[in-house]
Amino acid sequence: MGERIGEIGLPRTVCNEPATVASTLAFTEGPAVDADGSVYFSDILNNRILRRAADGELSVFRQPSHRTNGQAFDRQGRLLHCEGAEFGPGGGRRVTRTDLKTGKYDVLTDRTELADGRVVRYNSPNDICVDGRDRIYFTDPCYGDRSQMEMEIEGVYRIDPDGRVRRILEQPIIERPNGVAVTQDSRTLYVVDSCPTPGGNRKIWAFDLDDAGDPSGQRLVYDFAPGRGGDGMRLDMEGRLYVAAGVFAARGPHETTDVRPGVYVLTPEGELLGRIAVYEDLITNCAFGGPDGRTLYITAGKTLYQVRVGTPGQVAFPPWRAS
Repeated sequence: MGERIGEIGLPRTVCNEPATVASTLAFTEGPAVDADGSVYFSDILNNRILRRAADGELSVFRQPSHRTNGQAFDRQGRLLHCEGAEFGPGGGRRVTRTDLKTGKYDVLTDRTELADGRVVRYNSPNDICVDGRDRIYFTDPCYGDRSQMEMEIEGVYRIDPDGRVRRILEQPIIERPNGVAVTQDSRTLYVVDSCPTPGGNRKIWAFDLDDAGDPSGQRLVYDFAPGRGGDGMRLDMEGRLYVAAGVFAARGPHETTDVRPGVYVLTPEGELLGRIAVYEDLITNCAFGGPDGRTLYITAGKTLYQVRVGTPGQVAFPPWRAS
């Protein structure tokens, strides 16, 4: 019996190197689920937002999307967008909001003020979440062209219900903030700190939030180093974290393949409960949906995946409870 495909190599005279990626067709991110079962997710590379209806029909919701990355629904069922600056020109570098009922499209914030009084554009808003008091939290790293940065700060911001924007975390407390999640009791903020430099952070931090939404009490939840750390993440109703992380092929000397692609499930104390395997590079984010909130949608590479889990998600706008 001959060897199976995948278990046989080639003579070095035929092929001396493994295959590498020549081009990418899509880069999915930012899933968010509406009350009607529709999943909205970003394709940053092609500068668009896609919509997968409950019956499986796929359509383009917005193009250009201004390089939208992370998305989430607020407590009123409006879709929030982190318009970034990766994978080409035309990035909005701002946070926007779409009312899906009326079509109204608003810019919530596109600039921040520095300590010296300068008003500058954001780097590349990345991920976003909403707490139980209608406060919005978003991260603003720069993973793309760093020559366009108008400030050295890569921070976490809070938009209050009155529209005021405050920077609540920055260096040296965090290196490069990526994914963000907040509990619906508005007491705990989780931040993925993922810096793609040799020795850079691959950590998930937790912060206590006071009544004003200001963080303190920084503590380490989990460290993925030396592998690829977390990207996006979500919480379930038991407070467990679902973190998209890992790669099959290292992208440089800053990471290893020790962390395989998947959604890693962690307790708030940092105990690793398991991994939902995803056999594709690169896994980026996830979101809860379905009639009971127990369907987890996962964005990875060119694909949107789904898997059933045992506990509903913890989100500001639970579509499975909407009337």
